[in-house]
Amino acid sequence: MIALIQTIVMALDIYWWIIIASAIFSWLYAFNVVNSRNQFVGTIGNTLYRLTDPALRPIRRFIPDLGGIDISPIILLLLIFFLRQFLLTTVLSLVV
Repeated sequence: MIALIQTIVMALDIYWWIIIASAIFSWLYAFNVVNSRNQFVGTIGNTLYRLTDPALRPIRRFIPDLGGIDISPIILLLLIFFLRQFLLTTVLSLVV
């Protein structure tokens, strides 16, 4: 059971970094730092969008429109942090 919890925590950690990479990429794309016509850049952007959008879409439906500011990645990172801490403190202590 401990191996399963550690695997879930590792997957959450990887997804944490994917969300951060997606947010940074969206800023670079919005400010024209990266070449939007480059096929490699487009592939990276599309991959990050496909990995993060299913988790961010439900959050975006519930938060109010703040203009040009999207706080849904921050909310998702907080949820992942809570779930990770819950697994490591509560669930792991019940198993051990």
